[in-house]
Amino acid sequence: MAPAPSTYSVITLNVNGEKYTLPVDHRTTLLDALREHLDLTGSKKGCDQGQCGACTVLLDGRRAVSCLQLAVAAEGRAITTIEGVADGEQLHPVQQAFLDLDGYQCGYCTPGQICSALGVIEEHAAGWPSAVTADVRPEAGTPSLSAEEIRERMSGNLCRCGAYVSIVQAVAQAAETHTAQSHTTETGTAETGTAEGRSDEAKEAAA
Repeated sequence: MAPAPSTYSVITLNVNGEKYTLPVDHRTTLLDALREHLDLTGSKKGCDQGQCGACTVLLDGRRAVSCLQLAVAAEGRAITTIEGVADGEQLHPVQQAFLDLDGYQCGYCTPGQICSALGVIEEHAAGWPSAVTADVRPEAGTPSLSAEEIRERMSGNLCRCGAYVSIVQAVAQAAETHTAQSHTTETGTAETGTAEGRSDEAKEAAA
């Protein structure tokens, strides 16, 4: 009689740019692996049914509720938790916006809210429509990130304290910062390219 297959595997998770190798039961969720095995307790366990969004993390830059994601299925993917959002002591613009506008109260849902907001801002910047986008035709371009758009896109994250007004304002402020930074980067790149072109022209003229 053949032995029963093992219910454990040794996996390597790429979390916040660091690789962690650990043995896990095949039924272990990504949330439990992060909290119980890696001591990354920023991601919160709320409903444990994928409905509250408190455990939201980013998988390859896209939002995922980690309580419904098996840890073994996350191997080989880039996982970002709330612990990996800031740049050292420098808060991410989304974190700063939540702080400035009091987008939290008890703070329990905040890690999931922030991770979800990061996903929302990137999805919007990429031109993805939502259920409330009036014109979803590609030629219509990216819709404005109105309060209605933000509420719809963030609707998978619940706040028992009811800080929704401040959360919407925080996401809007962070999105503006993201747009400004992207514009500055693009402008700087264009100016650099122009300067390099002029330098090449000068060299050719001198020759």
